Amino acid sequence: MTDPWVALAADADPGERSGALRRAHDVFTSAGRLERPVRAVVGASWRRSVRARVSPDAAPAVELGPDELGPYRAAHPLVRAMPVIRELMGAYATDGEHLLAVCDAHGRLLWVEGHTAARRRAGRMNFVEGARWAESVAGTNAPGTAIAVDRPVQVFAAEHFLRPVQQWTCAAAPLHDPRTGRVLGAVDITGGDRLAHPHSLAFVQAVARAAESQLALLTPPPASEFDSVRLTALGRDEALLVTRGRRLRLSRRHSEILVALTRRPEGLSGDELLVELYEDESVTPVTLRAELSRLRRLLGPDLLDSRPYRLAVPVDADFDTVSRRLGSGAVSAALEAYAGPLLPGSRAPAVVRLRRRISEQLRAALIARADPGLLADWAYSPWGEEDLPVWRALAGAAPVEQRAALLARVRELDAEQRG
Repeated sequence: MTDPWVALAADADPGERSGALRRAHDVFTSAGRLERPVRAVVGASWRRSVRARVSPDAAPAVELGPDELGPYRAAHPLVRAMPVIRELMGAYATDGEHLLAVCDAHGRLLWVEGHTAARRRAGRMNFVEGARWAESVAGTNAPGTAIAVDRPVQVFAAEHFLRPVQQWTCAAAPLHDPRTGRVLGAVDITGGDRLAHPHSLAFVQAVARAAESQLALLTPPPASEFDSVRLTALGRDEALLVTRGRRLRLSRRHSEILVALTRRPEGLSGDELLVELYEDESVTPVTLRAELSRLRRLLGPDLLDSRPYRLAVPVDADFDTVSRRLGSGAVSAALEAYAGPLLPGSRAPAVVRLRRRISEQLRAALIARADPGLLADWAYSPWGEEDLPVWRALAGAAPVEQRAALLARVRELDAEQRG
């Protein structure tokens, strides 16, 4: 099999493969050892599931009740893609006794539709609307793993980390915002062994591309060519600027300059910008002017003014989105927009201050909210793995049956940090 994202070659025996995977799963969950025929993508996901302390016999929890689900779905960007998803997948799912599912970026199932008997069976393992199937709580599964790795992926039988899910096969592909490239969620097809074929992964990839094309068509055009300038800098060492239909990947220094200028729309003098960008006081104004000259050539003459240095058009920055949502009390929406620390490799003073402020405000809001799902999203993220206060808050807010494992993690982090 040449495609590592496909679970089963077209000529493979599903029964034989399923038995081998069950044995490998038993070995891994009892001894922590990976054996053939576990694929690399599945082995990596199993390890992430163990680090997240997912129990192989657990069931995902329903996080969005009926009162919350409707308004949340109605406001979610993916609601505009559902007509084309249903058109392409609805009859296929119903006729094949499968399910189509669409989740948000946190793995929460927003729509689960398809064959009535399949929905009834899936309900017994909480594969239902409102349940959270992120890897950090549900282990290896197609929608959760597709979001985790940002790639289409197929998961077959005992490749699923949770034993109650191992009679199912699923294939999922992430769905992206056509403007920013940010992951909005995933589309999934779930069913029995008949889905254990390369075609099901190709099918769900094609549906995802069609859904993203539909979102792009429905995105209103800007009133003028300068009305839509988007800066994405969270979780990236090199920011992405979208302007005039162009997607520009900026160097680290140019990223730092745009972050500093976005935060100061009134502009900065050369001396002020020098202080904002450079730790080393020996850096000369000539060096800064050279960087700004290169940036102006890249952006075009109409986006960057001088005397003072400032951006000539409004910029919609992802870090400003997080701050606005926090300011309005929309903690869940703020976390959804937070893709990671601001330019994490930057040491520019202005960036370091802003990175710290956004991170501290968001984590403080999460701790105050005490929502176990939101706290888990932070704690199991790369930037939250060693965040002791958040782990303590999660241990206090989580259901009783999860607290022993969480408290063990708190003790482990506390010992490491006391060192």
